[in-house]
Amino acid sequence: MKEEKFLESLGRRISDTRRTKSVKQSELANRCEFGNASMSRIESGKANITILNLKKIADALGVEMRELFF
Repeated sequence: MKEEKFLESLGRRISDTRRTKSVKQSELANRCEFGNASMSRIESGKANITILNLKKIADALGVEMRELFF
């Protein structure tokens, strides 16, 4: 899978999980100590985040990291 497509897929999965949990994007950004613009870039697949930041997102959403990949 091309890197861009992977990041888009990951971002979409984060966004879908966030919405399923009824969490606003700004609230997730706050929980992760990210700026709102950074969270938007992550969800749109425009940011290549670190594994540690992915863990922050998973923890903030109350899911296992692996759930954000499938």
